[in-house]
Amino acid sequence: MRGISVLGSTGSIGTQTLDVIRRNKDIKVVALAAGTRVKELAEQVREFRPSLVCIGTEKLAGELKLLLSDIDVKIVYGDEGLIEAATHKEADIVLTAVVGMMGIVPTIKAIEAHKDIALANKETLVTAGHIIMKLAKDNNVNIYPVDSEHSAIFQSLNGEYPKEVERILLTASGGPFRGKKRADLVNVTVEDALNHPNWAMGRKITIDSSTMVNKGLEVMEAQWLFNVPSSKVTVVVQPQSIIHSMVEFIDGGIMAQLGSPDMRLPIQYALYYPHRRELNTKRVDFFELGNITFEKPDMDTFKGLKLAYTASDKGGNIPTAFNAANELAVAKFLDRKIKYLDIPDIIEYAMNEVRYIDNPSVDEILETEQTVYEMIENRLKNGGAEWL
Repeated sequence: MRGISVLGSTGSIGTQTLDVIRRNKDIKVVALAAGTRVKELAEQVREFRPSLVCIGTEKLAGELKLLLSDIDVKIVYGDEGLIEAATHKEADIVLTAVVGMMGIVPTIKAIEAHKDIALANKETLVTAGHIIMKLAKDNNVNIYPVDSEHSAIFQSLNGEYPKEVERILLTASGGPFRGKKRADLVNVTVEDALNHPNWAMGRKITIDSSTMVNKGLEVMEAQWLFNVPSSKVTVVVQPQSIIHSMVEFIDGGIMAQLGSPDMRLPIQYALYYPHRRELNTKRVDFFELGNITFEKPDMDTFKGLKLAYTASDKGGNIPTAFNAANELAVAKFLDRKIKYLDIPDIIEYAMNEVRYIDNPSVDEILETEQTVYEMIENRLKNGGAEWL
């Protein structure tokens, strides 16, 4: 029986991963890691009985210890605890579903410990793809994409020759504001932006989907996962979320992966590749569906997507500036401290103002993140209503 360490176990991807494991019953959970949801984590420990569990802080670790006083489990916390979970000796595969750039170092340590990676943390490749992909190759480690779009690309490439790819067609639902213009988004509320038409996701990724910044991050992730320049990644709006992505080859043939919008499918495919397992997902009824439509993304209204291509083209630490600025801007928007349309403007501000580093180390990536945070916080303190 294979062992798995689940980083981000109480989030949307983490809980669905545990549901896949629960249904299949042939993967052993050896480590769980979460940020702040102590009660949910304690319930997971009682069900799956890992030998190690990690929580965000020492204080929360104390609370967790009280809740699990009758359970034989090692409790760790913080960054060091996350690394311990990622490198657990009994783990064969590590699912990385933590939010943001905190996933970089644990992923690196897991690869160095020769663990396969089920990757659901796109920021890891966006900011450190040049490090991660080389390290995985050097350590003979597999990286299995968990994002539905990248899983679809991975599935479409199965049995094909990567050198014969002409372009990747990365699909997008368009989010809750598809068809809107920038003027229509001036007074968007948090509740409006969290109302995604197709997918049930965490708050941060749902906001990212509404701005199409998430699709921009996926463009950069695809660039590293499939070794193609961003110019060969075309975003196609497909509102029904039935086609999860496609690959076009040099002979004009196109392979696509279709299915109902259910994240358990790409999760399960990553955990059991190259095999498939039964899954009680809703089947696509083409007669009921009637049609599948396609649109070109509006990069003027959804400026975050255009900025992602710019960040990818510039390279270096600019994708880190893009990602860090978005993380902080989304947090500020969710706290109702900035307006919705400030999000892409803040990203552009950070990309323009940060000092460029050509081939950043992990330390320089993390330093860039902190620099961007400080730049934005200082601008907000000085009344930065107009960012550009």
